Amino acid sequence: MPAILNYLIHLLLAAGLLIVFFIIYTRVTPYKEVLLIRQGNQAAALSLGGALLGFSATIASSLMHTADYQQFFAWAFGAMVVQLLAYVVTTRLLRMSKDQIESNNSAFGGLLAAISLSIGAINAACIS
Repeated sequence: MPAILNYLIHLLLAAGLLIVFFIIYTRVTPYKEVLLIRQGNQAAALSLGGALLGFSATIASSLMHTADYQQFFAWAFGAMVVQLLAYVVTTRLLRMSKDQIESNNSAFGGLLAAISLSIGAINAACIS
């Protein structure tokens, strides 16, 4: 397969997985991130941004450590599940997350971002 075609397949798969993650993540959360962000809610932006960066770390690791796009897709999809499960577990343990994000508690949004980034980094390392 030509290198450019291989690149394009990986790029499109990665972008597609990131979009799918965004859609699923914003539906799993009990608040409307995009609306809150449009209203200037920094806590929602931090939380969503951390989740996207955490998942992107696993996509990057999958790209670097797999031999073909089928393996990449499988690892990245598995990492997506782990990242979403981490969010669900975290918010179950921190029961007031909906109220904290909706009230624009930036410290809480930062905490959720840090947890997502931490899980993403660990997840990415496990793929390698």
